[in-house]
Parts: sequence; structure tokens; C-alpha cells
Amino acid sequence: MSTRISQQSVYRLVPRLAKHLTALGNVASDSTVDRSIIHLVNLRVSQINHCCFCQHMHSQEARDDGEHQVRLDVLPAWREAPCFSTQERAALVWAEALTLVSQQTVSDSDYQNALDAFGEQGLIDLTAIIVQINSWNRISVGFQFAPDISI
Repeated sequence: MSTRISQQSVYRLVPRLAKHLTALGNVASDSTVDRSIIHLVNLRVSQINHCCFCQHMHSQEARDDGEHQVRLDVLPAWREAPCFSTQERAALVWAEALTLVSQQTVSDSDYQNALDAFGEQGLIDLTAIIVQINSWNRISVGFQFAPDISI
């Protein structure tokens, strides 16, 4: 698979795209949402969207911030894994629901669980984080951005 349009070209031709998505991501730096949850959400959404570039980047960022590899290994099966907190589970349910919104409605119970776990401000912040990673995924998948993977 080869890149359709390079990252450099995308950002050069439409610099507003990266600027505005990065600004949306700044919600994360000002958010009450824990960094480890942001990493899990970014990685899980990227897995659902089959975004190799973002999976590679966000798993490395998570490890760099101290996330345990074993939790990253079982993230696709997080519902079965005992190593995720109630708040992490609420975030992952919310992230999956919003990412898959074209396939199913967002249930009242999923909303209420996320609201209970994060409060209004935290849930809005979490939603902005999910919107941002979904947007980046669509750009990366659409233009086939390839990560620099050296083994």
C-alpha cells in the first residue's frame, strides 16, 4: 500500500486542517480526562477505524507515558479484561458508540454511564477527544498515511 497524498502535501495545501484538528486536540491538554484514558480512547478508536498510522503513534505515546503493554495488548477485548477501571470502561463504551454511530444509536444507558463517570464538562471534553481522533483516522486512512515502522 502506498501513500495517496503525503502528509506534507495535505498540511501544506490545507494548513487549516491540521491547525483546527490540533486546536480541537488541545481540549485534551486542558481536560479533566486522565491522560491514560485519552491514550486508550485514541488507540481503541484507531483500532476500530483500522488506522495503522494512528495505532502505531498512539500506542507508542501511551507506552512513553507509562501505560503497561499488557493493557494495550488486550485493548481490543477490553470488555473481557479485568485490568480496566469503571471510568476507563465508560470512556471506551462512549468512544465506541460515537465511532460506530452510523451502525447503531447511542443508548441512554451508555450516555448516562459516561455522564456519571465524567460529569458534564468531562463528557464534553471526552467527546471532543473522540471527534478529533475519528477525524485524524479518516484523513490517515483515506490518504493511506504509513507509519515509519522499523523492526
